[in-house]
Amino acid sequence: MKKILMALGLTSALFTSAGVWAESSSADAPATTVIDSSAEVNSTATNETTATATSAEQASPAEEAPKLDTGDTAWILTSTALVLFMTIPGLALFYGGMVRKKNVLGTMAHSLTAAAVVSIVWVVIGYTLAFDSGNSFVGGLSKFMLSGITPDALSGTIPEILFVIFQMTFAIITVAIISGSVADRIKFSAWIAFIAIWVIVVYAPITHWVWGGGWLGSDGALDFAGGTVVHINSGVAGLVLAYMLGKRLGLGRESMAPHNLTLTVIGASFLWVGWFGFNGGSALGANGSAGYALVTTQVAAAAAAISWLCVECIVRGKGSVLGAASGAVAGLVVITPAAGFVDVTGALIMGLIGGVVCFWGISGLKRLLKADDALDAFGLHAVGGVVGAILTAVFASELIMGDKVPTDMAHQLWIQIEGVLATIAYSAVLTFIIAKVIDLVIGLRVEQDDERMGLDLSQHGERVE
Repeated sequence: MKKILMALGLTSALFTSAGVWAESSSADAPATTVIDSSAEVNSTATNETTATATSAEQASPAEEAPKLDTGDTAWILTSTALVLFMTIPGLALFYGGMVRKKNVLGTMAHSLTAAAVVSIVWVVIGYTLAFDSGNSFVGGLSKFMLSGITPDALSGTIPEILFVIFQMTFAIITVAIISGSVADRIKFSAWIAFIAIWVIVVYAPITHWVWGGGWLGSDGALDFAGGTVVHINSGVAGLVLAYMLGKRLGLGRESMAPHNLTLTVIGASFLWVGWFGFNGGSALGANGSAGYALVTTQVAAAAAAISWLCVECIVRGKGSVLGAASGAVAGLVVITPAAGFVDVTGALIMGLIGGVVCFWGISGLKRLLKADDALDAFGLHAVGGVVGAILTAVFASELIMGDKVPTDMAHQLWIQIEGVLATIAYSAVLTFIIAKVIDLVIGLRVEQDDERMGLDLSQHGERVE
């Protein structure tokens, strides 16, 4: 709990001078060990009484440095493309089909611009804040504008520059997920300003906590591919924005039915396929861990789609195509933090649970919260992320993790819950502050006449005929 309170202390610290963030802590290990492949391995003399040239011949070699693995590199190149494919066109189609026709272009533009804006922010400052060695809460600035990252620099067995863009695609889809909560009513200019700041102030620090050598990773939190970093983070931010924007005009009185579920099903299908790169690529190698991540991903998605349909049939009398697509996405979210830690049995159970809980998240919980989370970013991603993060501690398998498996389930559960609570608190508070400042400066929500006209015409001057 002390560390959670310390995390909230970043609310003020994030707006101080950049020098504070660059302070290093010798106790914190960097997320990646960058090796210059041209560096020579120094030998150590074995004879302490001589310093002659013959001592080099008697030296014992240092531990062999990691080397580039072309198989690992090829797999992460492929995974990077798959994860980007999840956002454009995957999420763009998934969200675009669920809104009314007058807002389809505006909604798809949110995913498209997320890819553009986050790409620039990430290479300028996002990567260094997330993965440079700094302190327990945020990285330093030595890799500003990717400074010092040469073509030969390695992160494990892949080029570090490849690791940079692989992680960039995670930042892109995290931001794009948020747009589901604010569909139909956010100003395009406000969206651009928000995501540019949010990546720096919220996404990068939380990434550092978990994957960049920060306090959650050091405590032993398990998050294979982004349950906290991506899904809880984005879902909570979306809920906060939904509260701040208010409900859509006519909600509850006018039809808000999806204009084209064909697009949504295609988008969900793209997401499902792309998720193999999302989870499988997080093994950072072409190996058995990646293979198992693919299998658990597929099993969990299938199980959640089935359990969602079963619950929907019980509650509503019919299983819908939208329900099947949403259930599959729910299963993909739930398995994300656990994909490389659980066996097939764990993935199956997690998927079945995830489909039921996320159905409740977009129905019962949504009514309790009284927020207009338009496309259920919170109900699917935050709720699914919480379920997945907690169940990771329960189903972590010795078969998969070997001697790295947690030996004390209760302790691991607390670590997982600690990560969930810290992410919720930090994301909620900082998202509110960022959005409030933007609202005061340029305004968050479009005018009522513009909202009635639709975002396509009012924000972009075009529409689908």
